[in-house]
Amino acid sequence: MRRTTVHRTAVAASALSLALLTGACGSGETKTDDAKGGKGDAAATKAVSQTDLDKLVLAESDLKDHKIVNASKADIAAAKVVTTDKAECKPLVDAMALRPLGRPAATSMRKVMAVPPKPAKDASPEEKMKAGLGALGGTITSDTLGSYDGKGATEALAGLRAAGEACADGFSVIVGKDKTKYTKVAPATYTAGDEAVAFTLTADLEGMTGTAHLVAVQKGGTLASFYAQSLTGKAEQPKAVIDAQVAKLG
Repeated sequence: MRRTTVHRTAVAASALSLALLTGACGSGETKTDDAKGGKGDAAATKAVSQTDLDKLVLAESDLKDHKIVNASKADIAAAKVVTTDKAECKPLVDAMALRPLGRPAATSMRKVMAVPPKPAKDASPEEKMKAGLGALGGTITSDTLGSYDGKGATEALAGLRAAGEACADGFSVIVGKDKTKYTKVAPATYTAGDEAVAFTLTADLEGMTGTAHLVAVQKGGTLASFYAQSLTGKAEQPKAVIDAQVAKLG
């Protein structure tokens, strides 16, 4: 990972960690046209409205000991310019960059981080510093919901699965002159909803090995995608976050 990539990740981690300390929380999302919800087979599925989708995305009341914030303007701006060196890997990069998969009628995005335990009141300065560093090194998870008409959710999930298989030997994520090399995309395990896909991504962090996780879960006409990374380079699959979001989808 180039220094600029490390810096960008550090800024994101620091901003979210600051939110943990200040209690700041947003509810922003990408707005699209409303569509009426519906029931039936996949072909007859109607996307839920933006208003209803916003009610389905995670809020802090849904997940104990986690901080949930809206995607920042910087996140959204960066998502517009992220590319890859392999066209077949684009669905992976979309999920990693807070971009919706396929062509949803509505989207809603959040970023989630576990709140680390607070140091004791009588903790030493060293213990308080360790707690602060622990917050910076926590796993940050992007949670992107998309609502689709017809078979859109099924097709978007299939596209992500195909990308994972096609890019098993790796790909690069490119932002301007900055390039981050992922050397391996391996199948992982997560079971929920109507169907789910999970991958573990191995990154080359300037000679060191990093681990990130990508999971997508389809439930009816809604597709939830999750990308987890850490400033330390070693993220864990955010099972608690995914479980909470899937449970909220009903």
